[in-house]
Amino acid sequence: MQLFDANDLAAAALPPAPTVRVNGVEIEKTAITREIQHHPAPSASDAMQAATHALVVRELLLQQADRLEISADPQTDDDGRRETDDDSRIRQLLDREVTVPAPTEAECRRYYDVNRSRFSSPDIYEPAHILFPARVSDGQAYQAAIAAAAAAIEELTAQPERFETMARDLSACPSASSGGNLGQITQGQTTPEFEEAVMAMTPGTIAKEPVMSKYGVHVIRLDRRIDGQQLPFDLVKDEIADYLADRVFQRAVHQYISILAGQAAIEGVDLEAATSPLVQ
Repeated sequence: MQLFDANDLAAAALPPAPTVRVNGVEIEKTAITREIQHHPAPSASDAMQAATHALVVRELLLQQADRLEISADPQTDDDGRRETDDDSRIRQLLDREVTVPAPTEAECRRYYDVNRSRFSSPDIYEPAHILFPARVSDGQAYQAAIAAAAAAIEELTAQPERFETMARDLSACPSASSGGNLGQITQGQTTPEFEEAVMAMTPGTIAKEPVMSKYGVHVIRLDRRIDGQQLPFDLVKDEIADYLADRVFQRAVHQYISILAGQAAIEGVDLEAATSPLVQ
């Protein structure tokens, strides 16, 4: 999904943004433009709308914090990042005004039973490869790498036991010193093209076609696959409880924002048109 910024908006030749006010307080158009970078969207107009919604909601919450005389008390996270004063006031407002019950163990158990496939350890793969390096931008070199990989596969089809020797002699990857062995990998640890090829292979086989990636062209052998195991409920129940609590809290926040919006005079934007979370 593309991320639109101020330059994108100018290039899109959009009409001027409408004047937006919350209880008489105007949301500056420059603030909306700056906010767009935080709202990926399929079009510039969608990004502008999401940014406008977010700033209107922020203004609603800050005005409510003013009414309740909530002062800033910024917190610092484990990485040393400190809240802004406005973020601090919004956090305290929601902590005070939005309360939800903690999920029960029975609710967590029901969620676990319905979503068992989400709670398993990842599949583990043990591949080996021979890398023929080439940049995609260098068409001639890339075609030569494909041809070299195809020739290697043809040779290995007749003599698969030569894989380690060929990896040591031909591969441009540091794994060449270990016969091309990459150790154990899981989903997301290699390039998408390499991963897709490995996941489709049967252990003990060599891929029949060269596999192209941004690093070059690969000849792949899959030595072993270890299927993921179902994780027991006791191991994931805290994770489930946190997820369910956050989901209920977000719903309650949306309801709270709807109440504030219903009591406010909002000009220039339809807050009901928002389709994504409004609280950052």
